[in-house]
Amino acid sequence: MRFYVFSPNLVLLTKHDMKVLKSSHISPFGGLNFVLEEFDRLKLGELLTENLPRLSAQSQYSWKDILYSFWSVYFCGGDCIEDLSGNLSHHLKGNNFHLVPSPDRILRRFQGISQEKKVLSSQRSKARHEFGINMAVNRLNVRLLKSLGLKSADSNVLDYDNTIIFNNKADSVNTYKKAPGYCPGVGIIGKRIVYVENRNGNSNARFLQEDTLNRMFSLLESQGIKITTFRADGGSYVYEILKTVVKYTDYFYIRARMSAQLASAISKIEQWRKIMIGNEICYRGEIEFTPFVRAARKDIAKGIILKKYRLVVTKTKRKDKQTNLFTGDDFLYSAILTNNTDKSTEEVVSFYNQRGAIEKEFDVLKNDFGWKNMPFSKLEQNTVFLVFTAMCRNLYQHIITRFSKIYENLKINFRIKKFIFRFICIPAKWIKTARQYKLKIYGNIHFKT
Repeated sequence: MRFYVFSPNLVLLTKHDMKVLKSSHISPFGGLNFVLEEFDRLKLGELLTENLPRLSAQSQYSWKDILYSFWSVYFCGGDCIEDLSGNLSHHLKGNNFHLVPSPDRILRRFQGISQEKKVLSSQRSKARHEFGINMAVNRLNVRLLKSLGLKSADSNVLDYDNTIIFNNKADSVNTYKKAPGYCPGVGIIGKRIVYVENRNGNSNARFLQEDTLNRMFSLLESQGIKITTFRADGGSYVYEILKTVVKYTDYFYIRARMSAQLASAISKIEQWRKIMIGNEICYRGEIEFTPFVRAARKDIAKGIILKKYRLVVTKTKRKDKQTNLFTGDDFLYSAILTNNTDKSTEEVVSFYNQRGAIEKEFDVLKNDFGWKNMPFSKLEQNTVFLVFTAMCRNLYQHIITRFSKIYENLKINFRIKKFIFRFICIPAKWIKTARQYKLKIYGNIHFKT
């Protein structure tokens, strides 16, 4: 195919005589209008106005304008707030749902609702621990989730975990992986992000996690959300954390970390059942176990009797034959502490392993919803950003669930990039006829029948 260039207009002509037709009214993101219409159907504008600080009468932009524009960045394929002015504002302006402010205006609003970070210290060291706690924005998120269908139920399973967000912000410090970043704690029900609390990189998951969980459970309880079951990894295997979890939930599943006390309990398991995991031979057993006897000595001195729980253990022969320091044999051990006595050992392990989906959620938040591109240099301001992008993730889960029931070529498991290619990227423009605005679509959106 030949190309001929004619200056000064630089029009490219082929043997098919291709021409570029300009139209300032056509948007390449026509499908976004259906998303914004769903936002309005959910009355998100009213929800934002009721739960965020009151704005002055002179404010040009409402909270609806701010958040609709911010969330539109990710629904149009952007990965940072600057995309709003550089790549998207020309296409978003003129829609019939909201005004489009500048990125700076949005960030100033976020700064305005940030709360001063808390600085805490450990009894064992003089290390400075910084926490970004914003209950008001987290409360808004839970109320948003309630409007999206989150209910108090007998089967709400909450997964908690921390993730590292590597960054070079002015106040970030080294994580245990020897690189600067933050280490936020996140609570998830299914695919719904229900709580986000930021912490600096040097604050590991165990440090004062019981306080974080207490704030999270109290918030959910105040909003009528009952948590029946709690799942977490070894970062939650701490006496104070266990006491907090038992206080708020009916059942828990926590991976136990190896210790001399745990190794002693494992050595008392008499029956090991041979099982196959993939192509690997493993052995599984269980025993009643009273954890944290040493850590609970102050409570024991007060006459508090520690409870016995169920310990489900899986062991696998090490290929390198290296001896386990605690048990003295050459096995790898995986132990789950739980208070559920109804499930079989296989059901306990299978149910706990389902929490592996939380790692995928971290990948989605970091790569699809901006967690890798935080805009501020301060931890407390980035906390607001993390919660608002988590809200965008929650909204997307609602959108893809609802729209996949209506439109062909959409599936509930689509990542947002595929959703954008399949649905958002449709040329469209608003036209006025008979004193009404109508959206004209240049393409096909296939409805299910």
